[in-house]
Amino acid sequence: MTVAAIVLLLAIVSFAILQTCAARQRVMVVGSTPLALEIVREIEGRPARGWTLIGVVAEATEPGPHWTRYPVVGPLERLGEMLERLRPNRVVVAVADRTGELCIPSLQAARAQGTVVQDGVEAYEWLTGRLATDDLRPTALVASPRSARSRIDAALRQGLGLVAALVGLLAAAPLLVVIALAIKLDSRGPVLFRQDRLGLAGRRFRLLKFRTMHPVAGPTSEWVDHNQERITRVGKWLRRFRLDELPQFVNILSRDMNLVGPRPHPVSNGALFADSIPGCALRSTARPGVTGWAQVRYGYANGLGEEAEKVRYDLYYIKHQSLRLDLFILLATVGIVVFGRVPERTRHPRVSRPSGRGVGTRS
Repeated sequence: MTVAAIVLLLAIVSFAILQTCAARQRVMVVGSTPLALEIVREIEGRPARGWTLIGVVAEATEPGPHWTRYPVVGPLERLGEMLERLRPNRVVVAVADRTGELCIPSLQAARAQGTVVQDGVEAYEWLTGRLATDDLRPTALVASPRSARSRIDAALRQGLGLVAALVGLLAAAPLLVVIALAIKLDSRGPVLFRQDRLGLAGRRFRLLKFRTMHPVAGPTSEWVDHNQERITRVGKWLRRFRLDELPQFVNILSRDMNLVGPRPHPVSNGALFADSIPGCALRSTARPGVTGWAQVRYGYANGLGEEAEKVRYDLYYIKHQSLRLDLFILLATVGIVVFGRVPERTRHPRVSRPSGRGVGTRS
């Protein structure tokens, strides 16, 4: 166990160091598209990332009122001149398709001199940890070739989950008994909460949790904010330390879930979320997890708009899933459980905000 903990810590530290070292750069943004504007806002709003915006080369002489507070240094026709004068370490390209060809000669020359040239969508993902779903192609997450290395990586991640679930159930057996007794003594109702969820490829399975709410007769909203008065005294502590999730080790052993992955949506919400949230159906391309990237970066959702934001983090995870990212998520989960750190809840202007209360879940 000591060796495993050291390996986990080293993996996370190396992950953080690589990201920090890669980040300290002077950046020029090329384009005045909505995506370019979002990237500029993210650069200026995330100084910890280490990117410094030194200029924007717009696609028009007057790009619009949204750009008045940002350093627009010239139009696209002067890109070569601006690159030569400002000497950026990195150029992020977020232009409209019809004007992209105009940039190629200047960008090729800059790249030959050592400047990093990066696609806007890729830069946005790195800055935010989520996908720009408005620019997402339906095949983006499923068409990339799987190398032998990625298949080995997937097998290692699945093996890690199975071993952790088995060891966790055996080691936590006394605690599970204590929790079950506490639930029965604290309130009426079953010890376990069971709910049909959507898994890999949309397959239905029965998710297990310790019950944390007083049972009610009939259907009710399941958004967290709508049910605060139903949470039991024991349930508050179980939720605080995520102990209500422990029965999901059984779901991992039955291969319905992984240790890390997108949280499974309730079957009752499947059609609603698929119709209202861009890219939501793509979540079914990965096996759901007990914890995930959306959980450590965003937290719980209390409406369709917030659920849409979480989906963008889930899609980022699906696109970039790896053993190293899983280890980072696990350590972040431990930090949230032990220290009560609240994940960042960033908002974004391009996310559509579907209205309606609907049926939700503390997933």
